[in-house]
Order: sequence, then C-alpha cells, then structure tokens
Amino acid sequence: MKQKLTSTHTFEFIDEMLAQQSVNLFSLNPQKILMTSFAELGNLIAEQNTDIQIITTIQQTLESIVRTQLENFPENIFWDFDFLVSSMLRQALTADEGAINFLKTFSKKMISLTEMFGNKTEMRFRYVHDFMYGFDWARWVQKEPQNRAHVEPFSLVFFDYLLAKGKELLQRINHGQVISYKLCETGYRNPFTFSREPEDEYRLLTCLAEEQLIPVAAWNWNANPIWNRPFQDMRQQLALKLDIQPQRH
Repeated sequence: MKQKLTSTHTFEFIDEMLAQQSVNLFSLNPQKILMTSFAELGNLIAEQNTDIQIITTIQQTLESIVRTQLENFPENIFWDFDFLVSSMLRQALTADEGAINFLKTFSKKMISLTEMFGNKTEMRFRYVHDFMYGFDWARWVQKEPQNRAHVEPFSLVFFDYLLAKGKELLQRINHGQVISYKLCETGYRNPFTFSREPEDEYRLLTCLAEEQLIPVAAWNWNANPIWNRPFQDMRQQLALKLDIQPQRH
C-alpha cells in the first residue's frame, strides 16, 4: 500500500501542474467530460508493476512530456493519456534494452516530436490531437499495411518516421515549397480544408468519437487501435455535414 501511495503522490504532481495552467483538460471519451487524472493512471501503473525505479521513471517521463506539450501546444483541447501510458508501460516491460533505457529513449523522442511540431518552430501546429488519437499513425499504416499494421501508434519506429518527416517538412517550409500546410490567419498551420478553430475542432472530434471514428481511443487503457478505415475521408465528410466553414488563410 505504501508503494502505491508513494507513486500516486508523484503522479498527482502532474495533475497539479496542469491545474495551474489555463488549459482545457477535456476527454474525447463520449462517457466523460474530463481526462483521466494522472493520479488514477499512476494507480493503474502500480497495479501492473511494483518496481519503484520503473514507476519513478514513468512519472518523470510523463511529467516531461506534459510540460513540453503545455509549452508547445498551449491551445490543445483534448488531453487523454490512458492508452499512451499503458502502451509505454507494456513496451518498457518487454524491451530488449531494459525498461529504464526504453523509457529514456521514449521520453527523448516524444519531447523532440512535441518541440518540432509545436508553436515554437515554423511548423506551428495547434493541437496534438492527430498524433495522440492515431490519425497520423493510421495514415502511415495505410501506405504499407503489410509492413506496418503490427506497429503500435506509440512505438519508437513510428516516432522515428515522424521525426524524419518533420525534418523534411521543415526544410520544405523554409524553402517555400509547401502548398497544403499554409499558415492560417490565426498563425497556425492547417493541412485540412475545413476550419480547426477551437469550437470547430471540439465539435468535429467529439462527433467523430461518438460515431467511433477515432483510430486510437486514447482515453481507453485497453484500446485496440484501428487503421483500416478511411478516417481522413470520413472526417472531411463529417465536417461538411456539421457545416464547419472552410479554413481562412
């Protein structure tokens, strides 16, 4: 019990850190309004693993990831971390290089991705939704399903792909070679034709979640990621159905 209380207390620090920021902490879970607290996630971790060093490293990893997301995506709306945490734990416990080394690598790559795609570089994306809820991953798998269908959404392999793609995209932006990632009038990039202003993003994603059209149910500890549906087309169609206006540049 003491072990569990100790781990929960450290995870509560992340909740306190989030509470001090003026950010929305919504969940895409149709049955809930707010995200699962990190204190609760800490309890779930402690139920599956009692190694204090691993639990402490997970807490430190999550603290770094959340802090970096707050700094680089201050307008993010949905903050579900359940599946990312369960995936990270599962991968750490089976990693050839050992759990601690895996977690350190995971943290480093996640932080690099967050900084690369956030508001402090020329990339200037507004939300982490497409990454955390698997839209980017599903699109990647669909290009080579025979080689990628078994790859997890939060695997180091997929992180490496995104890091390489991000470097290439930044180069293209710097050379003025980008057409579909133009800056919007709000100063953010939007590769979609429809508006992603906060009220539009909230409405569209909550409707997608209600219709079970989210590739990774990040609010579910035991989610089964789905890649083999035309998520991009369905998202576009729903935006039209909801009468979400075209993006203004």
